[in-house]
Amino acid sequence: MMDDLFADRAIRNLTLARADVERLGAGSAPSHLVDCDLEEADLAGLDLSGWTFERCHLRRTDFSGTRLSETVWKSCRGPFAQFAGADLGEASFVASDFNNSALRRSILTGAAFERCKLTGADLSDARTMDLRFEETLLVNAKLPGMSFRKQTLKKVDFSQADLRKSDFRGTTFEECSLRDANVAGSRFDDADLRGADLGGLRLVDANLFRGATISREQAGHLLGELGLKVR
Repeated sequence: MMDDLFADRAIRNLTLARADVERLGAGSAPSHLVDCDLEEADLAGLDLSGWTFERCHLRRTDFSGTRLSETVWKSCRGPFAQFAGADLGEASFVASDFNNSALRRSILTGAAFERCKLTGADLSDARTMDLRFEETLLVNAKLPGMSFRKQTLKKVDFSQADLRKSDFRGTTFEECSLRDANVAGSRFDDADLRGADLGGLRLVDANLFRGATISREQAGHLLGELGLKVR
């Protein structure tokens, strides 16, 4: 019966280990996994390019060094999943939870996250050209040195995130948050910050926003830290 299920590319409701995934044909025609449990599975180094993961359980699954280009992830739950050094180029993540996941040194070129949770995720040293976020939680995430230049960010929450030396030049923020984020060394030239929560920003950091656009209300909050009032 198991062999018959593996012959069907729509794999449903199975608990899969590394050997099972290899039997599905890692590196051959992409598989579509639906409602499958891969929790803590070791899938490091496999070729899963083009696979689709839908409503899959991926807690602590190890994808380190795995080829995952052009993969699709829909409504998955993968807290603490490991993607260190993985190739996620052109991957699409929708309505998925990858809180505290590790994406260090991964390839995220052209990847997109929509309505996802990445609280506490580590994207340090990832290759991120044309990486896109929309309606995504990046609270307390690590994204140092990342470029969002000239993007329009919609409903992205960077609260308490590590954004040191990131590039926001010409970026437009719509219903976003930078509250208490570490933006040391970042650039905001020509950015439109009127749609961003700047709570926790100190006036001594204001030089980072030289040339950016903020609202009168935001300016009042900054000056309020000095005990001044804007009328």
